[in-house]
Amino acid sequence: MPEGAPVTIMTLQAREAAAIAIAFQAAHRRPRHVAAAEFKSLDPDVISAAIPAFFIGRNEAGLWVAREAGGRVGGLFLFKSSAIDFAKSQSAPAQCALVFPADSFELDIENRGNPLVVLGGHAWRLLARLAGR
Repeated sequence: MPEGAPVTIMTLQAREAAAIAIAFQAAHRRPRHVAAAEFKSLDPDVISAAIPAFFIGRNEAGLWVAREAGGRVGGLFLFKSSAIDFAKSQSAPAQCALVFPADSFELDIENRGNPLVVLGGHAWRLLARLAGR
């Protein structure tokens, strides 16, 4: 076994524990959902249409969502930093504007983020339901 392997295993276990904690936290809050239509247009006096804009926030399951304002790309992520990195990579080489809505919202387009998070989201919802019993 390589010298760094136990550290990697611990990191994965820590991430799993964090994901479970997020699911339990999400189960006990009832956020208002923002309709995707509210994200389609940004005020041109605030931000130029030439600058790509991404909405970064959480969905009902507590996962991070990154969604381009025009609805061209989006993804689900376990960490906020991953959602921000996704937005920056999708707008590269240009910079992008990041908008952090106060309300939660769901990804209403194909997930181009972490595909494992979607599977984990189903498991987290099941765990949250079981914890609520």
